[in-house]
Amino acid sequence: MRLITVLIAAALSSCAGYHLGGVKPAALANIHSICVPMFKNDMQHPRANAIATSSVANAMVQDGTYRLASASRADAILEGTLQKIIYLNIRSERLDTLRPAELENTITIKWVLRDARNPLKILMTGTNTGTSRFFVDANLQTARNNALPDAADRASQALVSKLANGF
Repeated sequence: MRLITVLIAAALSSCAGYHLGGVKPAALANIHSICVPMFKNDMQHPRANAIATSSVANAMVQDGTYRLASASRADAILEGTLQKIIYLNIRSERLDTLRPAELENTITIKWVLRDARNPLKILMTGTNTGTSRFFVDANLQTARNNALPDAADRASQALVSKLANGF
């Protein structure tokens, strides 16, 4: 009687389909480490590829689903390309509507995750964007450069979420 009670209790407490462990996409079940080489930069913005690459590496370390590794030890290689940065005028100066007071930048990263042992095998692809808002001060270039890492961080978090969770 006790055995039946224990079996029934175990069956009813099965956590409704939840299980311990990772929730990686099925295509990435055997991937444990990823190499993140320097991203390509299809824009004219200097150092944007270095900012985006370090943002993706930081997001992967914070997530913890995958380890960062060198190309010789990695299970997969993440290749990224910075496609564009779009600036949108959010708010203009009160007396001069052509002069922005607040801007929004949107960075677009296109990426491909390849198998490290067979680079022709593509495991996953995607495009992620990240946005940031900033106020324009006396030096517009400095304001844009200061806002770029925040937008890159948001795009990187979306990219790593896609790799780690599938969405």
